Amino acid sequence: MAKPDTGSGRKTVGLGFLPDEIRHGFVIDVPKGSNQTDLIAITEHRGSDLDVFGVRISEPVSQKDPALRVLIDRARWLALAPTFWEEANRRLRANGFPSCKFIKNPSKPVPVHPSLGKELCVLCWAVEEAPPGDIPNALQNWEALAPEERWWLYTMTVATTAQALQRGIGWRKALRAALADNPFVKGEGSSPRARRELLGHHDQLALNL
Repeated sequence: MAKPDTGSGRKTVGLGFLPDEIRHGFVIDVPKGSNQTDLIAITEHRGSDLDVFGVRISEPVSQKDPALRVLIDRARWLALAPTFWEEANRRLRANGFPSCKFIKNPSKPVPVHPSLGKELCVLCWAVEEAPPGDIPNALQNWEALAPEERWWLYTMTVATTAQALQRGIGWRKALRAALADNPFVKGEGSSPRARRELLGHHDQLALNL
């Protein structure tokens, strides 16, 4: 599963995760099968927890696990995942890292670079309780955000409603209103570049993903 980058020699796993360099990341675990109500789990890991990356555990993740950030049904996941994957791969290639093909039913959990994992959580939180018909609107609004804006939204949301079951309250509710319920109008508002400048520079990330 690991793919060396021929330009830098740095090993990546999954969607841009650097197992030899980063001690923080996310894992997407897609259950086997095709039932549209099956739940996809996204967990956040740090430190020694990263040693099990890429290994499917025998028992399902507890829905009360504090590391569990997202539980989203397969139908919603398949509606948003290809768009997220395309954006993630574009950024990986721009930074000289190999892309990762989207697979509906991967044989193992997929590790994700922390910056991309944060952005994925924001998107999933916005649609986890939204009607399926609102997902295209949420995708357009999410794509219109600069990465720094997605990271900021993640930081604000995770501070109070980080656990997967804390849906529909606080920032999780606000994300749905901002992305899924808010009509997308192309060309309105400031550009992502202008908004990025307002947020200032973020130097906490090792990669400009």
